Amino acid sequence: MRAVVTGGAGFLGSHLCDRLLAEGWQVLALDNLITGNEANLAHLKRNGKFGFEFRDVNDPLKIAGDVGYVFHFASPASPPDYMKYPLETLKVGSIATMHALDLALEKNAKFLLASTSECYGDPDVSPQSESYWGHVNPVGPRSVYDEAKRFAEATTMAYHRYKNVDSHIVRIFNTYGPRMRLNDGRALPNFVYQALSGQPITVYGDGSQTRSFCYVSDLIDGIYKLSQSNEHFPTNIGNPTELTMLEFARRIQAEFADKPSIVFEALPEDDPKQRRPDITKAKELLGWEPKVDLEEGLRSTLAYFKEQYAKTAVGR
Repeated sequence: MRAVVTGGAGFLGSHLCDRLLAEGWQVLALDNLITGNEANLAHLKRNGKFGFEFRDVNDPLKIAGDVGYVFHFASPASPPDYMKYPLETLKVGSIATMHALDLALEKNAKFLLASTSECYGDPDVSPQSESYWGHVNPVGPRSVYDEAKRFAEATTMAYHRYKNVDSHIVRIFNTYGPRMRLNDGRALPNFVYQALSGQPITVYGDGSQTRSFCYVSDLIDGIYKLSQSNEHFPTNIGNPTELTMLEFARRIQAEFADKPSIVFEALPEDDPKQRRPDITKAKELLGWEPKVDLEEGLRSTLAYFKEQYAKTAVGR
């Protein structure tokens, strides 16, 4: 099986490449590197089954040879990234999604869309199940990401219904692990960067908003199992253990001998108050549930962040 992974140099895309190669696949990763990092793939350069191409997937995808699977993971994913690249985010959710689906159609390949729990917006129900249609502001500052992903889901289902593309959709909840960028705008790397650099940890609002954090190896395992299933409708993959942001900040604070202080700032517009996946479908359909607890996942992630911070400190 040969797979094309768009966004293959990103945090999740690079881990997906690792898993596919471990399963014996050939992998071609595509990325324009606006938020991805080719260093995430450096360990694969000598792997004869792996290839990388600098490619903007907003352009039509012409790929020589057979392709058995297209995994569409290209997109800015953190709020600072998609607010820095709003039009690029909208394009990769619309134009690039169509290009990736056209490639799957041309090659008679399977297709998997990396969607997001942000499709649920600031939810009225918790936990969020796949049957919940969401509570999304279509013109707010986060809409460039939320609506791009919702459009991508609609496009994927249209190609499935009307062009018979064998497609799958994963709704990804908050994920963490090695290869995240320090200070990328998401809670964990921000908290750790602030602690490492001697700054206070910033919590928005009163810290009562909740998130559920899934370790990257668990997430990729769920995605791989979904890719091998016959399910075409969206499926949540995430960890249902829910923490308030203040609780999470204190967990990070406790990892440092010189405990940083915690400061509070205004809650960003449309920031979700609750985020917790209902993973009943993934359990029943895929036999999947997360295995790595927060303590274990944080240990390896913090070690990675400390190593990366040390490298940047040397560079300064």
